[in-house]
Amino acid sequence: MIDTHTHIYLPEFDDDRDQVVQRAREAGVTHLILPNVDVQTIEPLQRCCQQYFPYCTPAMGLHPTSVTGDYKQELRKIEKELQNTHLYCAIGEIGLDCYWDKTFLNEQIEACKIQMRWAYELNLPVIVHIREAFDEIITLLQETEFPVRGIFHSYSGTAEQAQAISQLGDFIFGINGIVTFKKSTIRSILPTLGTDRIVLETDAPYLTPVPHRGKRNEPAFLPHICHTIAQITETTPEEIATITSRTARKIFHTASLDS
Repeated sequence: MIDTHTHIYLPEFDDDRDQVVQRAREAGVTHLILPNVDVQTIEPLQRCCQQYFPYCTPAMGLHPTSVTGDYKQELRKIEKELQNTHLYCAIGEIGLDCYWDKTFLNEQIEACKIQMRWAYELNLPVIVHIREAFDEIITLLQETEFPVRGIFHSYSGTAEQAQAISQLGDFIFGINGIVTFKKSTIRSILPTLGTDRIVLETDAPYLTPVPHRGKRNEPAFLPHICHTIAQITETTPEEIATITSRTARKIFHTASLDS
């Protein structure tokens, strides 16, 4: 199993990061993808990935909730980091978030466009965060004049939105602990996505799956997500692990994700 989206470099893991990585390995998690958040997280992200190389691989980007009026200055620092292209497996996480605040939505859209352009120029996938902004991201993709590929992480849209997104780029969908919540809408649309169009993720330390809900999330909980997906799609956890790992290796264009 590959955890395609986790943030174990954040302060929530400072006291037991070694144990977190060890538990993940023991749980059968073969690799971790660590997307960046903002300029302040670059150093801890890099330090974590260096310490646990090659088990952890970083992605570089500016998260939409970190986009403010000075986003261009932040993006210049992100772009400088991307000069080390060989270090990063993706541009992310990027996207649009209207859940908390729409004050900087226009800036979020511009920042997302710029980072998608970088991904195209560097031949990297994007890791896209969308919350309460599916219409906006679909419009953005419709206006994009170059091919974009990647992952819509923590997918929470409808089956129709997923179909529209798939028609606008080579996208797959990240499924995390939300799928274990009994009232989650993703449970009903998961069969329509298809097991070959999804990847596994925890988004740790957030979105902890049942039966650990209420605790800090960590990559070792990925099997709970895998088992739930297997139940919903009427297949086996082993098959879900195999298919999603193969898809992750394909989207990140590398066979080195089973370190």
